[in-house]
Amino acid sequence: MEAISGVFESRKDAEQAVDDLRKAGIPDNRIGLVTPGTNSEEQLEAGIPVTDTEQPGMGKAMGAAVGGAMGAAGGATLGLAAASLAVPGVGPLLAFGMVGAALLGVVGATAGAAVGDQVEEQLGEGVPHEDIYLFEDALRHGRSVIIAYTQTDDETEKAEEVLMGSGAMDLDELRENWWNELRDGERAHYQDFDRDEESYRRGYEAALHPQRRGKAYTDVERDLKTAYGDTELDSAFRAGYERGLAHHRKVAETRNS
Repeated sequence: MEAISGVFESRKDAEQAVDDLRKAGIPDNRIGLVTPGTNSEEQLEAGIPVTDTEQPGMGKAMGAAVGGAMGAAGGATLGLAAASLAVPGVGPLLAFGMVGAALLGVVGATAGAAVGDQVEEQLGEGVPHEDIYLFEDALRHGRSVIIAYTQTDDETEKAEEVLMGSGAMDLDELRENWWNELRDGERAHYQDFDRDEESYRRGYEAALHPQRRGKAYTDVERDLKTAYGDTELDSAFRAGYERGLAHHRKVAETRNS
């Protein structure tokens, strides 16, 4: 099972891509959409027709999965379920489909484990955590995110063709644009930035992983050694890690103020 993702400038374009993924043979239960929206349950209910086609227990499960925010089904963008949640540092979001709810849970750092376990049980793997900070930044800029899980090489090829043909933004490009927005400030902060940028950036990104956010370097050092190896954990990496923690705090505080 492989996770194929795409970021879109508008919700309309993302919804069209969802339809195209369906036509390409990717089933609803392996497609998720997260988009900037509202954290108002009344507004969400008004915008999503609820029918008797709801999968047994789905509404209850979805409501619990996103901290009781809301569960609904039938006629939504992905047919099965929708949920809303106000995420610190990102803002109010809507998630459609079980995969979308899993991504929303991870982004919101509320019940990601609860939904993630369900997704892993069904799909064999979870949401790609290493890209979460990019998805958050995209959502913060008003963009929409699609995750589709494919089972075969043919499905993977079709999904990639659909997303590319629908105008999905390349994650590598998003990653570089994200860092370029931060580079000048980090260069001014760190004396040997030009020499150590690669290691510094690795540490910065490591601090934004959902499992490490808000955790001191010493608390996750063992995990970092496993993920990166002793040789990569130099002083520049650690300095970048500390700045990554500070960046995440600042973003959350700015959005909540």
